[in-house]
Amino acid sequence: MNTFFKSVCLIVLVFSFNACNNSNKTSQETILKGNATLLVDATLMPVMEDQIEIFENRYDAKIKMIVKSEVEVVQTLVKDTSSIAVLSRKLNPDELKIFSNRKIIPKITPIALDAVALIINKNSNDTIVDIKDVISFMNGKNTPGIKGLVFDNPNSSTVRYMNNLAGISSIPQKGVFSFGTNNEVIKFVNDNEGMIGVVGLNWLTQPRPEMQKFVDGITIMSVKGKNQSDFFAPDQNNIAEGKYALAREIYIVNCQGFSGLGMGFASFVAGDIGQRIILKSGLLPYKIPPRKLSIRNQITNDKK
Repeated sequence: MNTFFKSVCLIVLVFSFNACNNSNKTSQETILKGNATLLVDATLMPVMEDQIEIFENRYDAKIKMIVKSEVEVVQTLVKDTSSIAVLSRKLNPDELKIFSNRKIIPKITPIALDAVALIINKNSNDTIVDIKDVISFMNGKNTPGIKGLVFDNPNSSTVRYMNNLAGISSIPQKGVFSFGTNNEVIKFVNDNEGMIGVVGLNWLTQPRPEMQKFVDGITIMSVKGKNQSDFFAPDQNNIAEGKYALAREIYIVNCQGFSGLGMGFASFVAGDIGQRIILKSGLLPYKIPPRKLSIRNQITNDKK
């Protein structure tokens, strides 16, 4: 009996230690302190690098950014290997049901408006494109002026976006190509006239130093959308006014289920400082940061 009692006590002690250990891990993370992993859609990486750097400098926090295609980000998110993600879409009903079964309600925070940019070699005479021609080409029809379309990754958010626009389930085999990254698309278009690249706008507004020469070798095309009579470039003003046809919202999806770094980071990006970072990046903040003006009754001359 004495041996049995000791065995029971040992088992209880082990379970109690594990429970306390897991509790300590959770308690070590707050909304502004601790360690977390952030999954980022590859088309949105540049601006999130800036957000993470400034967030870490201001708070006692460390965020590990993992960059993947949209499909891979969502797969990783629902497998619970990470619980914070940056996406250009909300979770669909099937994905939400997975978290509902875990008694978790994902918090979706809109943070910016991005654009799917169409790029072409700078030596090309065509700097404008009608979206109906792009859709026609993606449906396998011969379209004058479009030699081919180049995407970053078959699982990327830009592919999904353009497929939805064209009403197809997968990119066609003829005339449509995919590489591994947005930078590879930019380099390819820089070297090949007549090919139209499809990339996230942020890769063009914030290129890395080694990519600047390739970005200088391409032109961002102006696009005419459905029911539009003119062509519009993907700049902040046209996105804000709803004129650019290929604009999309960006979200932080927080599935932590507790008040951790996911909540703190989302609040930071959606707040004044985070929105100013987005504004500087060339994307459109979800909330335009206010300008502070200092008004004086008179102008004084400090010079003597």
